[in-house]
Amino acid sequence: MKKAICLLLGAGMVLAGCTKEDIFSANSSTSSSTPSADTDSYEEEEDDISKTNFDRTISIVWSGSGASVSGDANSVVTVSGADVTVDNTKTTEKVKYELSGSSTAGSLKLYSNNKQALVLNGLALTNPGGAAINNQGKKRCFVVVNGTNSLADGSSATYTTSAEEDLKAVFFSEGQLIFSGEGSLTVTASNTEGKSGITSDDYVRVTGSPSIKITAGSSAGHGLRGKDAVAIEGGTVEVNVSADMKKGIASDSLVVLNGGVTTVKVSGGTAYDSEDAEYKASAGVKADQVFKMNDGTLTVTSSGQGGKGITGDAVAYFNGGTVNVTVTGSNYGSSSGGGFGPRATASTDNSKSAKAIKFDGDIHFNGSTVNASASNHEAIESKGAMDITGGIVYAKSSDDAINSAKDLTISGGSVCAYSTGNDGMDANGNLYIKGGLVYAIGASSPEVGIDANSEGGYKLYLTGGTLVAIGGLENGSSLSQSCYSASSWTRDTWYSITVGGTTHAFKTPSSGGSGLVVSGSSKPSVQSGVTSSGGTSAWNGMGVLNCSVSSGEAVSLGDYSGGGGMGGPGGGNQPGGGPGGRH
Repeated sequence: MKKAICLLLGAGMVLAGCTKEDIFSANSSTSSSTPSADTDSYEEEEDDISKTNFDRTISIVWSGSGASVSGDANSVVTVSGADVTVDNTKTTEKVKYELSGSSTAGSLKLYSNNKQALVLNGLALTNPGGAAINNQGKKRCFVVVNGTNSLADGSSATYTTSAEEDLKAVFFSEGQLIFSGEGSLTVTASNTEGKSGITSDDYVRVTGSPSIKITAGSSAGHGLRGKDAVAIEGGTVEVNVSADMKKGIASDSLVVLNGGVTTVKVSGGTAYDSEDAEYKASAGVKADQVFKMNDGTLTVTSSGQGGKGITGDAVAYFNGGTVNVTVTGSNYGSSSGGGFGPRATASTDNSKSAKAIKFDGDIHFNGSTVNASASNHEAIESKGAMDITGGIVYAKSSDDAINSAKDLTISGGSVCAYSTGNDGMDANGNLYIKGGLVYAIGASSPEVGIDANSEGGYKLYLTGGTLVAIGGLENGSSLSQSCYSASSWTRDTWYSITVGGTTHAFKTPSSGGSGLVVSGSSKPSVQSGVTSSGGTSAWNGMGVLNCSVSSGEAVSLGDYSGGGGMGGPGGGNQPGGGPGGRH
């Protein structure tokens, strides 16, 4: 029975096939549109190679233009030159294949109705004409990485497919791929047919401590793709992708990181996809249904025009671990005038914006340390709601640093939102600050540090937490907790804010909004010209958490009422009462 991912979006609404053996499941929650964050269930015994008893071991050794086979008592292996085919469809044996040697014109193709294992023991296999390893078996395929290994295709590779057989990558599998071991594997896709590095039409899981490096060229496809899921739990995964529209790591359903060190670099941009009749942009990581960061380290850089860092069509959970996303690409096209490109009309918008983290559904920050920056658009954007309950979130951009299409709620954690050209933090619904530590930096008037959609009848509600806002707050804010403004302050200077015995340090920007507003559970004490020590670095150099500071100069604070904007030309430090920012 095929293992599938079950994604329930409300009662009775099933996006993918479900069985009693479901793995990586994300069951329904109280929200009708948001899968639960905490319902992953891996079948450890099924995915643990040590729990599988193999009936036979077959050794295949490549040498130049040929290959030798030993241990094949049932004659399931045939060799033609350096092209090896395994047909284990007529036995019930679970076979372990030990693969070694090298060939610059070889391949391995497997057919099996049973579980199998590929043990890579110093294998260097290049197939100039197509896939190096093509597994057509739909059962679990364990891949044990020992020693130094490499797989590659060629620029003239032709990936012939049929109604019966897909062929999508240098290392392709119809069934699950479960990587383990302590060696290294390098996969290089050089084809001009848009085929990927590693792809499973089921799921890909990385366990143990292998080192996997995938490079997909400018005309190739994605780096690492699992149709049902990509799960990284250990080891080192490095992905480099340079083709337009392609993704470093991609899944039609779930991408989950539970450990390991993952690095993704994408340099491709936006192009027109004639098959789907739309413009598409590249991305470092794309999860169509659920993205979860639970542990480990994920670093993503994107430099292509219109490219994204981490993106998805539904929801995201940042529960733990460390995430670093840097997007330097320019935006593609223009949303004014109906888009961009030869197929654009007055009624279409074919523009693609280069954002660091962007999801079409809700985003939940529960415990990760996130550093996100975008040179030309928003750093973090949710097309649904956003909530921050824990962890550290740093966002810097030339547009809104953090933007939510619906409500944005902060009840814990530490947040720094720094915009050089728009609002620091912007909600198109209500914006609730109930707790945590918030440092928001907006640009000059009419932009503000913290902005809610007052034009739409929404507002900022401040009821708790510790707050520093450069550029002031949205007009008409509801301030249940007292706020204070600095009568005078200096740019590009370290300050401290102490509330209830806890001290944090923050650095003012060299440019931006002119107001400085602070708030806390009791009246804050603010000092300028301080040096911090004994704290935890955070906010990408903009702040230090829970630290000690040397004595500085006290800053005079006056009452701040009404939530009026603190805009005005850069350089002045007096309240300006400017309007709220753009959306």
